[in-house]
Amino acid sequence: MAIIGAKEEHVDPRLTRIAQADNLVWYKKPNLRYLYLILIPTALGVEWTSGFDSSMMNSLQAVKAWSDYFDNPNAARLGLLNAMYSLGALMAIPFIPTISQLLGRRRTILFASCIMTVGAGLQAGSVNSDMFLASRWVLGFGIPFAIVNASALLGELAYANERAILTSLFNASWFVGAIVAAGTTYGTFQMTSTWAWRLPSLLQLVPTMFQFAFMRWCPESPRWLISKDRGDEALAILQRYHSEGADGAEFVRLEFAQIQSTIKQEQALASAFVWADVVRDPPMRRRFTLAAIMGFFTQWSGNGLLSFYMKKILALVGITDNRTVQQVILSNTCWGFINAVPIALIAPRYPRRRMFLTCTIGTAVVYVVWTVASARSMIDSSSQAAIPVLVFIYVYSPFYNLGWNALAYTYLVELFPFQQRAQGIAVEQLTVRFAVFFNTYINPIALDAIGWKYYIVYCVWILVEILTVYFMFPETHNRTLEELSFMFEGKEIQDKVQRDVDKVLHVELEEITGVPDGSDRRENAERKA
Repeated sequence: MAIIGAKEEHVDPRLTRIAQADNLVWYKKPNLRYLYLILIPTALGVEWTSGFDSSMMNSLQAVKAWSDYFDNPNAARLGLLNAMYSLGALMAIPFIPTISQLLGRRRTILFASCIMTVGAGLQAGSVNSDMFLASRWVLGFGIPFAIVNASALLGELAYANERAILTSLFNASWFVGAIVAAGTTYGTFQMTSTWAWRLPSLLQLVPTMFQFAFMRWCPESPRWLISKDRGDEALAILQRYHSEGADGAEFVRLEFAQIQSTIKQEQALASAFVWADVVRDPPMRRRFTLAAIMGFFTQWSGNGLLSFYMKKILALVGITDNRTVQQVILSNTCWGFINAVPIALIAPRYPRRRMFLTCTIGTAVVYVVWTVASARSMIDSSSQAAIPVLVFIYVYSPFYNLGWNALAYTYLVELFPFQQRAQGIAVEQLTVRFAVFFNTYINPIALDAIGWKYYIVYCVWILVEILTVYFMFPETHNRTLEELSFMFEGKEIQDKVQRDVDKVLHVELEEITGVPDGSDRRENAERKA
């Protein structure tokens, strides 16, 4: 339970109890198995694009052909080349909720893929740094549309027992693209022609091609369909994919009733202007504040240095050979994937606050040791300090993945009701891009100016993260999305939604049996009397 803010309250977890009693595993359910497989290229694949871009820009700094072609960009220019991606994303944020609600999850992902295809083509064909900058902006403009809707689609389509794991695997998928990019640039960095960097840039098209190829077989979010008065289509999707377990028909009946009633209440409370919900009332302000905090924390936990400026970090401890730098980047990216996947499968099984606290405390310890080792290397002019720095570069990854990687989108999907979910994840993306813009532009300048002393800033900041998680983050573990929808609004709203759910269920029961429920029989008897 969070200490600051209104006390969160949860409704009776009827749906959760049915799901927990279902012991049939997902891969023994043919329709659900198909759903999860099709979500790999259509939703998880979105993060392949994001991972590819980050890793590629990190690796290109050690590609001589790229540096020569763009006149060996100084720290400020290098920061701008990286930060332009985030600037493009920032420009996209205001439009995400409206486009998402208009087009739905699937078509918005395809819309984003079209934009990123144009950006990848521009980058591969760049003839000067201005064109390269423009391509980075276009790529950045497209990616948040895809990330917001893909992460939401995973949460809204998944069966209750696997939802948290699927949304946790979303961020872990980042490493697939990152490994391919690091491997590609490791293979091309010795080429003397411009294809040393054009080929990796062109390969950014590949992840988006998966969305184009497979999206037609991926179902739409039932919650979006219900919000558009297409309840019959939504019910058909729920019946196909969520009814294969024990008490499957009852689960779908209750789930459909909960979604209908919850969205009806959300629409009654929603503001006419989509972004007015951010400050609508204390519960919404709390949600959006947490989303903004999440965005900053996922990027200001020290990971930005490793993602974009590994070459500069290694140079501080005397490692300057380009081949060695490429090997460290590739091996660290592979190690990140190796630990991120099992962590994504395990972390959602435990309370969210416990995992976030373990993550932040662990990264704080790593940064303290890393700072001390880097300082000793500079003070003693000893290459031996490079060993602990390298070791803790690898130790950092599991701690970071435990919280900010595995649970970021899981937590965001759980925090927000459907009607504000796109806005919530968009706000998180807004602060992510602000944080990345700052990191990518300021980090190289700061590292050049004060060297290892810059790490102290992160040591202090991660301490702030620990305190914020402890005092502000609510617990959302082990509940369905509808059971969490009004956890900050209080019992009155929750009871109203529950009454609506019961009313929907009673109407359905009457339609099936032709017999009024008990309350209707009493009313009929009273009228006859």
